[in-house]
Amino acid sequence: MNDDILTALKTVIDPELGINIVDLGLVYHAVRNADGIDIELTMTTPACPLGEMMTEEIKLALRTRFPDLPDVRVKIVWDPPWTPELMSEETRQQLGML
Repeated sequence: MNDDILTALKTVIDPELGINIVDLGLVYHAVRNADGIDIELTMTTPACPLGEMMTEEIKLALRTRFPDLPDVRVKIVWDPPWTPELMSEETRQQLGML
């Protein structure tokens, strides 16, 4: 995954937990290519009502960081399922899981 993309995605905060989507382990794939950026991410639960809002925030964050970007494609995936083990160690500590 591209560090510049991940830095931009760290500005996208999960509104329920108040933690960025990268440290929550929601971002599975983030690649820049000639025609834009492809992102694959998941939600903490399939019942999460915030998928569309998060998708728009991701696109805004990436277009702000990369203004000449031709396209941003965001795909929500459910495989593999999200688990707390995907969070950064710091985030697990912050949430009292360690």
